[in-house]
Amino acid sequence: MYSYYNKGYADLGDGREMGPKRQRLMDQGSSSYYGSSPGSSYMYNSAPYSSYGGQPPPSFPIVRLRGLPFGCTEADIAEFLHGLDIVDVLFIHKGGRFSGEAYCVLGYHLQVEYALQRNRQNIGKRYVEVFRSTRHEYYKAIASEVADAAHSGSPPHHSSSRAKSYDEGKDLAEHTGVLRLRGLPYSAIKDDILEFFKNFELSEDKVHITYNSEGRPSGDAFVEFSNPEDSRAAMSKDRKTLGSRYIELFPSSKQEMDEAIARGGKTDVDDGDPPVHTGVLRMRGLPFSAGKEDIVEFFSEFVIPDDCIHITFNPDGRPTGEAFVKFASAEDSEAAMAKDRKTLGCRYIELFISSPQELSEALSSFTSASRPRSKR
Repeated sequence: MYSYYNKGYADLGDGREMGPKRQRLMDQGSSSYYGSSPGSSYMYNSAPYSSYGGQPPPSFPIVRLRGLPFGCTEADIAEFLHGLDIVDVLFIHKGGRFSGEAYCVLGYHLQVEYALQRNRQNIGKRYVEVFRSTRHEYYKAIASEVADAAHSGSPPHHSSSRAKSYDEGKDLAEHTGVLRLRGLPYSAIKDDILEFFKNFELSEDKVHITYNSEGRPSGDAFVEFSNPEDSRAAMSKDRKTLGSRYIELFPSSKQEMDEAIARGGKTDVDDGDPPVHTGVLRMRGLPFSAGKEDIVEFFSEFVIPDDCIHITFNPDGRPTGEAFVKFASAEDSEAAMAKDRKTLGCRYIELFISSPQELSEALSSFTSASRPRSKR
C-alpha cells in the first residue's frame, strides 16, 4: 500500500503507463484501440515469464468501483484509495449519464489487495463496492467511452463532466500564497518538495509536511510562496510527478495550513521523531466477519482480555473494518507492531499507533460491540 512496496518491482506488470496510454488512445479514436491484441502483454518486458520462474506474471492492477456518488471526482477516489498509487481513473457513462461506476488502474498488482479492503467503505454517504477487474474489461470500457464521445460529438478528454468543473474551480480559486500538495510519496522530505518547485524561491521553513494522528506522513504538505502571484504560477505543476507519484495542487490558506499541522500533532521541529506508544493500537482492514476471538488469535503472543478489544460498527450496524486493542503496556504494543501487514483470514491487516484518547473518540463516534467468532 505504501510507497516502499514499489521498490524492486519496476519490471512487474504494473499500470504506471496506462494513464498516458489511455489518453492517447482516446484522443486518436477507437480505430487505434486494438492495434495490438488486448491479449498481448505490452505492459511487460520481453520474455515476461523469465523473471517469475516460468510462472505467469501478476495480473494487471485494476479494480472496478460501483456505487459512486453522482458528483464523484478523481479527487474523491484518490481520497477513498488514499495511500495507493492511482495511475488512471475511468468514469463509466451510460446513455450520456454517469453510471456510478469507475475503473481505477493502480501502480502495482500488490495494491489491488489493499484496494479490495476498502470494499463497502464510504465516499460521503454512499458505500462503495470494490471488485477485481481485468485489462480486457478496462479496454472495453474505454472503447465504449470513445464511441459515446464520437456519437455525441464531444471529445473524451474528461471521463466525467465533474472533472472539468473541478479543474475550473481550481483556476478560479483565490490565491493567498499558500498551496496544498496531495499525493506525496510517504518517503518524501522537504528537499524533494523544494526540488519540485525549483523554479521558485522557497526556503525549507516554508515547506510543511503534515502527519496523521499515528505520526505517519499523511501524503499532504503545504508550501508558503512569497506572494499570491507565485503560488498561482506554481499551479502549472499540478498533476506533475514527484518520484512515481502524481501530485495534486490546491490553492489554500494559512488558516487551513495551521489547522492541518495542529491536527497531525507534529511540527517541523520534531519531523524526525517516531510516534510514542501508549499501549493502544488501531487495526484497519479486518474481515467484516471478524470477531474478538479472531483478534485474540492474531495477537496470540500477547495476553489480551476480551474487554480490551473494541470492534467498531457504523450506525447501521455494519462493521467498519477497524478495531482498537489495548495492550498491557506500551512495550507490548510496540512489539505487536511486528504483526503490521500480516494476514487475518484472507485480509492484510494494517496496524497504527493509537492512544486512549483516540480510542475514546472512536467509541463515541461508532458503536462498539462483541461479535461471535467467525468460522474460516
